[in-house]
Amino acid sequence: MSDVNGVLDDLRPIGETTQFIVIRLGDEQYGIDIKYIDNIVRMTHITRVPKVDDYLKGVINLRGEVIPVMSIRIKMGLEPDVETKSSRIIILKLEQQGTIGVIVDEVKEVVTLENERIEKVAYDSKNEKSNFLCGVGKSDGGLISLLDLNAVVLENV
Repeated sequence: MSDVNGVLDDLRPIGETTQFIVIRLGDEQYGIDIKYIDNIVRMTHITRVPKVDDYLKGVINLRGEVIPVMSIRIKMGLEPDVETKSSRIIILKLEQQGTIGVIVDEVKEVVTLENERIEKVAYDSKNEKSNFLCGVGKSDGGLISLLDLNAVVLENV
């Protein structure tokens, strides 16, 4: 009987789900937990701020609020952003970092993943991109890398 209890302790609550916005960065799809998303806006003029890291593109004025905007692509060591009609700025509200905008190549869809279909990612100090992931979700036969937003927006990563 103790073996059964040990196995049950490892299971997450069955039936619970999390919604993610699926975005595209280059050829890869990533998921952002919808609870952090405040707004999605079309590309707009970004005012440069001198003497900041390359991945910080500047600030935008959104309804009277000045919001810093960063490039996830540059932060993750990918090619620099290329602005297209599909490019968007996703406005995130994070508890510790406050409000920040992130540039994505495209917003694709919203998916709902059951918690048991999300696998945690092991930390790999050699793979810079994996440091920004908190898991991988399985959706419609495909895989979606789930972004750890706190790791993405922290300055000293």
